[in-house]
Amino acid sequence: MDERSHAIDAVTAYFGVLSEPTRLRIMLAICEQEKTVSQIVEELGASQTNVSRHLGIMHRSGVLERRKEGNQVYYRTADATMVDLCRSVCKRISERLEEKTPLRRGLLHLMPQAKAKSKLKQRAS
Repeated sequence: MDERSHAIDAVTAYFGVLSEPTRLRIMLAICEQEKTVSQIVEELGASQTNVSRHLGIMHRSGVLERRKEGNQVYYRTADATMVDLCRSVCKRISERLEEKTPLRRGLLHLMPQAKAKSKLKQRAS
């Protein structure tokens, strides 16, 4: 395998971290502040086993950092580029959707800056 193939594999793995809906939902849940595993489980409405498995994948890939405090494990984003990438993609998709669709509102949660701009546009109209 040549150098270019290794680079392509690395990029594919990087994008692959968020190719699973649960991992994207986790990123949404913690993109602005760290949360405990229990908080993430509650917010996602998924099983702790499933959430923990995905958190482990994201941590090993370097997208998330974790810290332990007593019995609680806290997760936060560790890769600002991944957060920016998520926001950029969500912004692009939301631009294609009607203003009042639930999907657009959900995507805007990943982009707090865009949410504020959207409100300003609504007020100006």
